[in-house]
Amino acid sequence: MFGEKMIYLDNASASRLDERVLNEMQPYFFTIYAVATSEFGYSQGIEAREVLQKSRQIIASKLKVDTDEFIFTSGSTESSNMAIKGILEASEKKQKDHLIISKLEDFPVLQSARNLEKKGIKVTYLDVDEYGFINLKQLEKSISENTALVSIQHANQEIGTIQNIDKISEICHKKGVLFHSDATHSFPRVSIDLKRIPIDLMTVSAHTIHGPKGIGGLFIRKGTTIAKWMDGGFQENNKRAGLENIPGAVGFAKAVELVTMEENNRLEILRDYLIKNVLSKIPHTTLNGHPKKRLPQNANITFHFIEGESVTLHLDMNGFAVSTGSACFSRSLEASHVILGIGGDHERAHGSIRFTLGRYNNKKEIDLLIIKLKEIIDELRKISPLGKS
Repeated sequence: MFGEKMIYLDNASASRLDERVLNEMQPYFFTIYAVATSEFGYSQGIEAREVLQKSRQIIASKLKVDTDEFIFTSGSTESSNMAIKGILEASEKKQKDHLIISKLEDFPVLQSARNLEKKGIKVTYLDVDEYGFINLKQLEKSISENTALVSIQHANQEIGTIQNIDKISEICHKKGVLFHSDATHSFPRVSIDLKRIPIDLMTVSAHTIHGPKGIGGLFIRKGTTIAKWMDGGFQENNKRAGLENIPGAVGFAKAVELVTMEENNRLEILRDYLIKNVLSKIPHTTLNGHPKKRLPQNANITFHFIEGESVTLHLDMNGFAVSTGSACFSRSLEASHVILGIGGDHERAHGSIRFTLGRYNNKKEIDLLIIKLKEIIDELRKISPLGKS
């Protein structure tokens, strides 16, 4: 299919760069390419510093935080690693060695927790209900005097369920425990007001909103003690060493500016249209995640009695790009921990398909998808041993 038109429905993995973002970035590759320097440096370096700060201000403003509370990183993986490991390292002096996360967290949080466990950190993995919501009472009971951090995602990367971070942050704030939230898939698709919500750290990224790959950010509330993530220079308020990615920061800021409420509403309407038609026209299907409290761009559906990788490969041969929770598409060879976490069995996990919409998708594409999807599902079920009984 290389070079041909592909209907791309995997925007949660990576999204197509918006041309307007690229245009904004280009001068910082070819004209103003210097390292960002202080006001005592040379003019090109000063200009690079100024545009870096302007980009920081745009994103911070969208989060409703102060500019100096936001630092740029290489992406959401680094941001979440920095938040969790930086807080735990800083908490060693206070003898706090307990971390709380949910069972559905994305891999940067989940694997950070597992790695810290090997080093003696105690980790509590919170249960979730059938929609993916954590148990708030279990959270409250799990917090102890040794708890250094609670890390609960804003919205799930697979099933799109949006957690009640207002209530979670309220519980953490009352207990005097720091709270980190991974908002990689929600910002700025879902409104986030960190001036109102007492979250201490938040992970964000550009790659899911038609911005460049390799750039993300971390909000760190004033007064939060966090260990420096990597040694070297004194960049990013001395929180992270390494040359700043000026073109990436400019692109991230432009991508944030281009996301509008109107676009998010359009994606929500398109999402509901996709879900309604798939569930009504294809039997033996299950929607994963909450039907309403979910990301506007996410639809995750299990097609029972068949394997998700078969559906994905057949869709790919017909010009559609989607992702699956099947183990065969995972390097770990494990079925989706998210579907299993909400009470699904391996059959449900293996048959799950994630459709994530973006700026360049439209109703005509969804209509074509539904027609082809029904044909593929019907054919695969005829030859599947799973549905014979």
